Amino acid sequence: MSRLTVWDADTKAELLRTENPEEIAATLKAVGVRFERWPVADLPEGAGPEQVLEAYRPRLDAFLAETKAGTADVIQLTPDHPMKDALRDKFLKEHTHTEDEVRFFHEGAGNFVLHMNGKVYDAHCTRGDLISVPANTRHWFDSGEAPRFTVLRVFTDSSGWTPHYTGTDMAERFPVVVG
Repeated sequence: MSRLTVWDADTKAELLRTENPEEIAATLKAVGVRFERWPVADLPEGAGPEQVLEAYRPRLDAFLAETKAGTADVIQLTPDHPMKDALRDKFLKEHTHTEDEVRFFHEGAGNFVLHMNGKVYDAHCTRGDLISVPANTRHWFDSGEAPRFTVLRVFTDSSGWTPHYTGTDMAERFPVVVG
């Protein structure tokens, strides 16, 4: 189930915890983050990237046209992936990107944690969630020690995915509890 938890970045006081998709979307929209629930395609578990892309093609094409993004691909990560630890570590520190980071969860879950306006927003995204983190937003991502997800990634230029680390300890101060 999707969940949003908001803390004061200085005091760590919890300000909000909700599993209501409308409240999640409204709270994130207020800080410029897009959150939506999309119907999940009826595919067999572990469907390949091409199957996933094709299943979402009509909705994805409309989204690409609306946002002027260039293309999309699919990333799948499982607990037995040989690079899972390196991939987790790459995005576990607070960083920014030069373009919006858009993800749609076909399977699995992960947490996008945003540091903005003196608050920390932990968006636990699950199957059917789309999140769009605006360019230059301080954030980190965690899917846990045993990641399992199939995610559509939308982008204009893949070089925009390069993380630019902020050098802060925010991710250590606000560890994610996946699940």
